[in-house]
Amino acid sequence: MKFDFTTKVFEKEKITLADTEEFIIRGGRRLFPLLPKAFDGIKQIGVIGWGSQGPAQAQNLRDSLDGSGIRVVVGLRKNSSSWSKAEAAGFTESSGTLGEMMQVISASDLVILLISDAAQANLYKEVFAALKPGATLGLSHGFLLGYLKTQGETFPRNINVIGVCPKGMGPSVRRLYEQGKETDGAGINTSFAVEQDIDGKATDYAIGWSVALGAPFSFMTSLEMEYRSDIFGERGILLGAVHGVVERLYLRYIEQGMDAKQAFRETVECITGPVSKTISHKGILAVYEGFSGADKTAFENAYCAAYPAAMEILVECYDEVRSGNEIRSVILAGDRMKEFPMGTIDNTPMWKVGETVRAERDEAKIPMNPTTAGVYVATMMAQIDLLTRHGHVYSEIVNESVIEAVDSLNPYMHYKGVAYMVDNCSITARLGSRKWAPRFDYHLYQVGFPLLDAGAGDRSLIDRFKSHPVHGPVSVLAKLRPSVDISVQG
Repeated sequence: MKFDFTTKVFEKEKITLADTEEFIIRGGRRLFPLLPKAFDGIKQIGVIGWGSQGPAQAQNLRDSLDGSGIRVVVGLRKNSSSWSKAEAAGFTESSGTLGEMMQVISASDLVILLISDAAQANLYKEVFAALKPGATLGLSHGFLLGYLKTQGETFPRNINVIGVCPKGMGPSVRRLYEQGKETDGAGINTSFAVEQDIDGKATDYAIGWSVALGAPFSFMTSLEMEYRSDIFGERGILLGAVHGVVERLYLRYIEQGMDAKQAFRETVECITGPVSKTISHKGILAVYEGFSGADKTAFENAYCAAYPAAMEILVECYDEVRSGNEIRSVILAGDRMKEFPMGTIDNTPMWKVGETVRAERDEAKIPMNPTTAGVYVATMMAQIDLLTRHGHVYSEIVNESVIEAVDSLNPYMHYKGVAYMVDNCSITARLGSRKWAPRFDYHLYQVGFPLLDAGAGDRSLIDRFKSHPVHGPVSVLAKLRPSVDISVQG
């Protein structure tokens, strides 16, 4: 699938990714003076919700639009526990920048709906009724479109519908924006989509929103392709798969006689440290090329064994997302959570050991374990292949499978563990990680490791990996990665 767009305000840039061409918007604070023109006709932006994305987007938009005359107002339920948090961030009733959710929706020209996916499914009729004719509905996830499709319904025809979807959790969106005050170009990449355009302004609204969030670059997709890749990616390499992979590898190394602290270093620390840093700065292939001799053979053996095991679960997961089953699962889980709230995921001995390992950490001495690297890279490549098979563009594929993992999410696990990474994300992502991580864990144990132990993996997978067309796009898009590494401690 190919996406092109016309903008009256910003300069688009053509990039070549493997055998395809795409158009992007290169961001930066130099573009902030163009935002009033991009938001032509918009006097108030309502940011609805204060979950993972709400605080970041509300504050980034407010800071970027300072002095423009465009007001950013946060809308929450009147009895929301987040009301005081929004006030602490500088949004207040007295200043007209904090109000009751439906009132803010009805008064805003651009409504950015950032309440949880389950809440969107429950409240969308009220939200649609409250929107002004001619207003613009903004989404940072295509989930609502997917849900409407399962209900046989559509968006109101008298509004614009756009999407701007940061390729990272909300705290990352804010942290890198703040770092960008000192280093231009720091930020989280975004995709943008135009689902409905009733006045010819929707594309520039979407791009303006993306630029105002501080995105280093923005690429076009559709809301449907976004929710497929996003919901799937969270359950895959971004959260669910990496969680399952490290749990299973840790147990394998313990069974082989490794002590617990070293097993943690050879799994979690390896992936969130040297593997992620190598991929971020040098590309996926550089991980493999950094090994030699017996270590290179160990990587190859692990890769060939893990790839088919990961692919089988990924195929099932994508089918569940595409069919709407995973969306229905999230809605059902929302009902169950009233009785069974989500528990923590880092109370096992493995993650308790991790607390000690992090306290003793010497970054220079974190091992680059070839088996761990082979399993992780194989899972990443399987996800890339599956998204390619289903027609996603390279910008989306690389961001959802590579950049978001190594530049936005893994640093959080490196800093404070798996729960800190997963539970800084949306409820949909948190649910998906908890549901699919055990599937990757057990299937690696049931299918992948027997292949590894028998030396029976398909060796042609290594040749395909070495010559894979994604390495070119990864190299191109790496040049557009955030200009600084994220600081997760702020």
